[in-house]
Amino acid sequence: MTTPIISESEVRAAVERELPGVRADLERLVRIPGIAFDGFDHSHVERSAEAVAELLRGCGLDTRIVRSGGQPAVIGTKAAPAGAPTVLLYAHHDVQPVGDLALWESDPFEPVERDGRLYGRGAADDKAGIMAHVAALRAFGDRLPVGVVLFVEGEEEYGSDSLERLLAEHRDDLASDVIVIADSTNWDVGVPALTTSLRGIVNCFVEVRTLDHAVHSGMFGGAVPDALTA
Repeated sequence: MTTPIISESEVRAAVERELPGVRADLERLVRIPGIAFDGFDHSHVERSAEAVAELLRGCGLDTRIVRSGGQPAVIGTKAAPAGAPTVLLYAHHDVQPVGDLALWESDPFEPVERDGRLYGRGAADDKAGIMAHVAALRAFGDRLPVGVVLFVEGEEEYGSDSLERLLAEHRDDLASDVIVIADSTNWDVGVPALTTSLRGIVNCFVEVRTLDHAVHSGMFGGAVPDALTA
């Protein structure tokens, strides 16, 4: 049985229809202070994962919350129609700490619209990414032309310490033909963009061994590494 093709105009109309609900759910997610850093109440990260799982189940996905020694991630799957590829959709539900509240113009966990934009911690990074995926699923409904796997991580802002283990443990569930990561940006407002490559990031620790005090460069320069210079 083949999935009926949905036209571009139908998709656009469906997205327009779904946007009010998508925004309401985005605001609901923003109100959950799911910070994975040490020293914060991680019960909110649990609440955040549960809220995401509820959204994915509402889209008809087989959904579960998983963890591997870290914060909870959410995996939702829906099998591909016969002969169709599977797309893995990535986002993360955790957010950065808010820092000095005096520097905020409004409560970071109470979404507020100003000049056509929604402000609140995670409203863009990356709860909007979750809702972009959910919006697409809602727009297609039962006429989804591909299989989907949603992987929504719970500690990306904290460094994804358990990500490698999660990928290894759930490799079969996460198998896909292509990956779309909703954790980037657009070139301009109203202009969709698809980033195909990034520089990435490399972390390293450098240990320098030298004297425990400075020495006079005129007498020791070059032969002995000066502590302050090093």
